[in-house]
Amino acid sequence: MQRSIGLLGLTFVAISGILGSGWLFAPLLAAQAAGPSALIAWLIGGISMLLLAATFAEIATILPVAGGIGRVPHFSHGSVVSMTMGWTAWVGYNTAAAIEVEAVLRYSKGMAPWLYAPDSNLSAVGLAVACLLLLIFTVVNAFGVRFFARVNTALTWVKIIVPLSLAAVILTSEFRISNFSEYGGFAPEGLKGILSAISTGGVIFALIGFRHVIDLAGEAKNPKVNIPLALVLSLMICLIIYGGLQLAFLGALDHSQLQKGWPELHFSGELGPLAALATAIGALWVVSILDTSARISSFASALVSVGSNARLGLAMAQNGLFPKFMETLSNRGVPLFSLLVNFAVASLFFVALPFKEILALNTSSIVFSFVVGPVAVLAFRRLLPEAPRAFVLPAAPITSCMAFIIASLIIYWSGWDTMLHLSICLLLGLILLVYRGSKLGFETLDWREARWLAPFIIGLFTLSYLGSFGGGTGVIPVGPDIVAVSLLSGAVFVYAFRSRLNKEKFDYYIAEEELDEFSEYDDPEDGPAERSEFRF
Repeated sequence: MQRSIGLLGLTFVAISGILGSGWLFAPLLAAQAAGPSALIAWLIGGISMLLLAATFAEIATILPVAGGIGRVPHFSHGSVVSMTMGWTAWVGYNTAAAIEVEAVLRYSKGMAPWLYAPDSNLSAVGLAVACLLLLIFTVVNAFGVRFFARVNTALTWVKIIVPLSLAAVILTSEFRISNFSEYGGFAPEGLKGILSAISTGGVIFALIGFRHVIDLAGEAKNPKVNIPLALVLSLMICLIIYGGLQLAFLGALDHSQLQKGWPELHFSGELGPLAALATAIGALWVVSILDTSARISSFASALVSVGSNARLGLAMAQNGLFPKFMETLSNRGVPLFSLLVNFAVASLFFVALPFKEILALNTSSIVFSFVVGPVAVLAFRRLLPEAPRAFVLPAAPITSCMAFIIASLIIYWSGWDTMLHLSICLLLGLILLVYRGSKLGFETLDWREARWLAPFIIGLFTLSYLGSFGGGTGVIPVGPDIVAVSLLSGAVFVYAFRSRLNKEKFDYYIAEEELDEFSEYDDPEDGPAERSEFRF
């Protein structure tokens, strides 16, 4: 592999993942759930993602490996945990590519109505076009990470400038301060509305895009510095953009739109609420730009998702869950076979699953895979105490525990209906894991280090069923349920930390990785001296 992505490229990879199709609709979804307190939801979501990103930032400074979400757990908790986390992330990534491709086609419906059938689902021709777009993303990624990064950087400039301009135009044209106190007050749905906006109102779906930096860590220049910087910069830039859009949206609404209350807020049109507001204030030139920008945003996000998922597929092959041929690199340093397998799977999603099912699988499966980061950062403090860290997580025991609890709460807030979809994903992963064990021997799997997964999964599912979010029975009201999830995840966090790999196993896995790294990495511009920096 070639370490050829610099700080700007890495930062724009994350921004592209965060500013996908979500920015056109997230302000509406968050406002429907929480009213003006959607601003609080963005703040909480941003802090939560920064905490999670910070745990991976420290890890990336000592283990900058490709497909980090699936590969890092292998060195902290062994094969079973890495396979479980990698599998759920891989499913989520494939759904992300499908969601963004669907968005590209949805924004093009006005020009090409034949893409959709009368029931609003993709037509046969639409499905063929969707698969063709996935193939284009696959081909672009196959040309190498340097080419991919340059294409994405060019597209991302548009994704930054347009939403900032839109927010500025709306804020300076129409702003009704009364919207923040009337129509039910600042928080018409209370705490539950804020938490729902975070999990199902588009906040986490948008901000979780920072993950792409972690998966491309194996191809980053100077990863010990550039990865932490890219994570923080991308999240801060996107929080400013989303916060500005949300503020502008809340202030620009008039009485006719809010007279039925925030939950009934509705806009028609393919480009959604922001385009409708721009039209209302007479900024038609903004609407014409949005028409193109919407497709560019989704196009670039799908491009990044396909690239990240290829690295995750590579990591899963290294972990042993996927076939070994998916480890093979092309002469451009790209996991080509992983790209092709992912293309086939993402295409199958379009044919086999309704779009709502694809959406339901996305956020919960990806966030679930992130819970290992807070545990791993403490595990590596014990396993690699002397390793130099360009970024050190402040107050790591407290901060990482908070990040673990927050990730658990986000999964819980997604609701019981989404948890059912996650259970299907985990069950399929378990079947693959058992099949792998039957082929290579169950004794080769690290079961002891994965023992914390059982109480964590069972506990979360039980609380989700008894809770009040997304189809739960409501036995446990909002408030006490947060305490229950926090206590469960806090206890599991301690148990997971104590279940880390022992030093002997860790040294063995690191030695294997060093051999792989020696044979894989090749950067003609940097030479052997540069590559030796990344030995463990």
